[in-house]
Amino acid sequence: MQRIELQIKALSALAIARQKAGGSIGEAVEYIPGTVIRGAVAAQILDLSNGRATDLTENGGDFQALFLSENPAIFQNAYPALVSDGELVSKDTLEENGVLPATALSSKNKPGFKSEEDEPEKNGVFDTLIDRFCAEGYGYPYDPNCPEDGGRVDAASISFYCKFDDEYHSLKANKRLLTRVGINRRRATSEEEILYSLEVLNESHEKKQNPVYYRGAILVQEHLAESLRDFIQERPQNFRLGGSTSRGLGKVEITAKQPVSAKIDVEQKLTKFTNSIEDRWQKWEIFGVPLKELPGDRTYFTLDLQSDAILTENWRRTTVISEKMLQQFAKVEDPSLKLEAAYTSYDYLSGWNAAWGLMKDVELITNKGSVYLFSTTQREIWDNVLGELEVRGVGDRTCEGFGQIQICNQFHNVFREEAV
Repeated sequence: MQRIELQIKALSALAIARQKAGGSIGEAVEYIPGTVIRGAVAAQILDLSNGRATDLTENGGDFQALFLSENPAIFQNAYPALVSDGELVSKDTLEENGVLPATALSSKNKPGFKSEEDEPEKNGVFDTLIDRFCAEGYGYPYDPNCPEDGGRVDAASISFYCKFDDEYHSLKANKRLLTRVGINRRRATSEEEILYSLEVLNESHEKKQNPVYYRGAILVQEHLAESLRDFIQERPQNFRLGGSTSRGLGKVEITAKQPVSAKIDVEQKLTKFTNSIEDRWQKWEIFGVPLKELPGDRTYFTLDLQSDAILTENWRRTTVISEKMLQQFAKVEDPSLKLEAAYTSYDYLSGWNAAWGLMKDVELITNKGSVYLFSTTQREIWDNVLGELEVRGVGDRTCEGFGQIQICNQFHNVFREEAV
C-alpha cells in the first residue's frame, strides 16, 4: 500500500461532534476523525459526478475500489500538529509523534511536559509500563510519586504529543462555544425558546494567533495512490469537514503529499524495547529476589492504540486484545504468545451518516492511548507481520480510522527519574 500524508489547515471553525447532542450543547472532539475525512472525499467525488454513484461503481470504478472493495482505502485520523512561527513543522524533523500512552503519569500539582512555555513550571511526564511489569515480577506494588516534589501523580492529561529539538510538546486544539438560535422554517425568522450552542475547534491558536494544522494520512492501493493524491491536490479548498457547513463552518485547506510506501520496519523497535525491559529488570534487583526469573528467550513488544478501536471477540464487544485475537489480526499462529499486561479504558461513540441521513449505531470503543504488552519466543514470526499490522490496524471499521496502532511507542522508555 501507499501512504498519502495529509496536512489540513483550518480556515474556519470546525464543528465535529462525538454524537448528535441530546441537550442544548454539542461536544466536539479534539481531532478530525478519519470517517469525517472519508465522507468529505466521497461526497466531493459524487458531487463532481452529479451524484451518479452507479457511473463510478460499475465495472470496478475508482469509487468502488476506494470505498466499497474488500481492501478499501484507510482514512486515518488527523491529529493536531506542531506549529512554530506560524509554519507547520515538518514531520521528518519530529523524533516522536502520536498519542500519549495511558501508562504515562504526571504531577498532580504541576502536570505537563517540562519544556512547555505555560506558567507555572511543569514537573514533567514519565511512563510506568516497564516499571509496573518489573514490580509485579518482584512482588511489589507500584505507586510512584512525583520525582520533582514528591507529591502525588495522576494520569497525564495529554492526548497528543511530539518530540522536536529534544523537547517534548503537548498538541491540542482549542475550543470555543458558538451560540445559535433556532429558525422557524415557515416564517424564516428566529424561533422562540430555541437556543443552542455548538462547541467548535478554533481555526487559530489563542497565543500568537498561529493557524491550526492537523496531520493525517490515507493508505491506499498503489494503482490508485497517484490519482487520489491529484484529486485532492487539485481541490485543496473544496472540502468541508464536520457539521454546520452551510453556516460557514468546516472550511479547510488540504495539502496531499506525494505517495510513499506504507511499509514499516519494527525489528529495531522490538530489540530496543526488549533490551529496555531486561535492563530495568536488573535494576530492580536492589529490592531483592524476584518471584520468578525473567525468561531470556522471550521478546517483548507493545501495541499502543493511536485511535479508538472497535474490538470484538466471540461476537461480543471487548476492550482487551487477547492472544487469540492478535493472532487472528496478524493471520499467524504462535502458541508461545502471551499477553503480559493491558491498560485500557472504554467509551461509547455514535455519529451521523450523511449519506443515509441516519444516526450511526452506538459502539463500545476502546479509547486511544490504551496499551497491550505481549511476549513471545518466536520472534521471527512477528518481525514482519507486526509492521503490516501497524499499517492495517486492528478491529472493525479500520477504513474509517478506527484501530490505528503503533508498535513499541518510544515514550515507554521515559522512566520516572528521567521525567521530561
